[in-house]
Formats: sequence, C-alpha cells, structure tokens
Amino acid sequence: MEMAGLDVHLSTADVAGRDVVLWNHGSPQTGAILAPVEAAAGGRGLAVVSVARPAYAGSARIPGRTVADVAAGLRAVLDDLGVASVIPVGASGGGPHALACAAALSERVRAVITFASPAPFTGGDAWFEGMRAPGGLRAAAAGEETRRRFAETDEFDPAQFVDADYAALEGEWAGLAVDAGAAEANGPDGLIDDDLAFTRPWGFDLAGVTASVLLVQGERDRVIPPAHARMLASALPNAAVDLHPDDGHVSVLRHMGRALDTVIR
Repeated sequence: MEMAGLDVHLSTADVAGRDVVLWNHGSPQTGAILAPVEAAAGGRGLAVVSVARPAYAGSARIPGRTVADVAAGLRAVLDDLGVASVIPVGASGGGPHALACAAALSERVRAVITFASPAPFTGGDAWFEGMRAPGGLRAAAAGEETRRRFAETDEFDPAQFVDADYAALEGEWAGLAVDAGAAEANGPDGLIDDDLAFTRPWGFDLAGVTASVLLVQGERDRVIPPAHARMLASALPNAAVDLHPDDGHVSVLRHMGRALDTVIR
C-alpha cells in the first residue's frame, strides 16, 4: 500500500482506532512486517504498522534526508490510518528513527523500544569502537561520494554475527535474512542514505524525548556495541538499558515480547 509516497504495510486491514506497534526496520530491509514482530504484537492485542523508509522498497528516495525527516513524514500516514496510539519499535538502523518518532509524534507515542540502536555520531573514533565492520559508517562520515564508492566493493563480514545470531537466523528470525536480501536486490540507496543520516545531525534533541524508552542491547553485539546503548541512556531523560549478556545483533530480537510487556506495564 502506498501512502504519502511511502510503502506502508499493515498487519490487519483496518487499524483505525487501534493501538499499534510502529515498526522501524533495520538497514537494509524492505519494511515488510516480519512474522516474529507480528506475533509479538498480536499476542498483546496490538496491530503493526510498518513503513519502508525513503529509497527502500516502494518508498521514493529523499536525497539528504535526516532521521527526523523520516519521522515527520510518518505523521500523514498515521493520520490517514487513524491509529489511536503507537509504540515505535526500532531494530538496529530503525532505532534512531523510533526515537525520532517519539520527538515528532509525542502526542501519539506511548513508549519506545530500540534493539541494538546506534547513538548519535560523536565525530571521533570512539564511536566506532567494538564494531567489527564499520567501513560503511566510516565512509558515510566522509560524505556521500565516499559512501557510494564504498558500496561498490562492500561485502558482508560474517564475523559481525556471533553464534547466537546465526541460530536466530536459522530459526524464527529466518525471514529477516530473506528480507535483507530483497532490500539489497533493490539497490544500495536506502542503506547509503541511512548511513549518511546516522553520521550527520539527526535533526532532533534526544533530551526532548519525554516518552519512556527501553534500550534492548546484546552485550556480544559486534555491529552496534553496547557502548551505544549507554550513550543513548545518558542522553535520554527517561530511558532504561536492558542488557542481554549472551546475545548479539540479531539474537537480541528474541526478547521482543518481553520488551513489549515491559513498556505496556
């Protein structure tokens, strides 16, 4: 479904008046609603709305977009759908966008959940510490031309994931890998624009996010290390860090149901 130039996915045909999980997908993904997300939300009486960010799937590209731009663009979608309230949930690259939703759509947001979200770019090497393959983000910090050159030779480093991640991808989160492959087949623009947005000012102040935020983080994460969750927690006025010592970047998503229970309570 296309709304406001964005590719929109719904877990049920009519979400008007419903409380929904607003799913902010990782980088790269198509915005399709993954089965474990729908199951975790549906089991708690919540519908799911997911929107492909600009340059992903059927959403038109917006050159130079910021994290805040994406959240602002969702207002028209939510207005048209008539949802009652939202819990923005963001995985990895969706994390900053979930936080931006809390800033831009504060009147609708009940709480926020992020899984392995990057923190705002500090401009120094410390921001990259603990990342197994930071090449794309380092290139983005140098500008769009450098990031596009990097994309020409970029290859996935399997050492970014730990055994628990691969177990999750072979189990209930198998659809995540399939969806990431579909996103990559559509070209690199979405991922490039995400990386550029993460390494420039996000366009909103974390200190202004008044909603409760749960930062779910695997301590073995080699993609977005735990230091980023601590940076976010120190900047957000109402945040808690939920650390999982045995989880990496993907396997931490297995705690989605528990995270929803926490913020609903």
